[in-house]
Amino acid sequence: MQTTLFSSIRANTVLLLSSMLLFTVGCEDEHDDDHLEAHGFILENAGEEVYRQLEGEVSGSVPSISVGETLELTVHFLDHDGDEVEHDEDHDEDEGSLSITVADASIATVTPEEHDDADADEHEMALEIVGIAEGSTSFTLALMHGEDHADYTATNSVAITVTAAGN
Repeated sequence: MQTTLFSSIRANTVLLLSSMLLFTVGCEDEHDDDHLEAHGFILENAGEEVYRQLEGEVSGSVPSISVGETLELTVHFLDHDGDEVEHDEDHDEDEGSLSITVADASIATVTPEEHDDADADEHEMALEIVGIAEGSTSFTLALMHGEDHADYTATNSVAITVTAAGN
């Protein structure tokens, strides 16, 4: 009796684990083409790179702004080699949106903006930073896949410095 019970449990366990493995692999293959394989990003100010974060390594810095000033930065995601990842032409509205978390929104606000350049048929992402009060804060950046999960999350916070108006 005991041998039959263990054999039955083993057979059911093998069947359950095999089913779970096939389901998991099937779901991965189904969605892999929809995910952006980003390993970092750059921020550009008027076409000039000011900040780069690639696999945890950081170079550059966001220019300081004054209270009441607005700074717009374009965002470009990078692959493992540091090359820009191109967005798919069949871009879905729910995919590839930016999620931003600001450490202290009483110092500065950071909001995502999406720009569609009609002449270039290119989807461009941008951030708008507004200086609220003198001080320092930071933000983290994530590239969302729909509303359910991030395809990429920055490993480091990006520092922002806001100076007194007129400085």
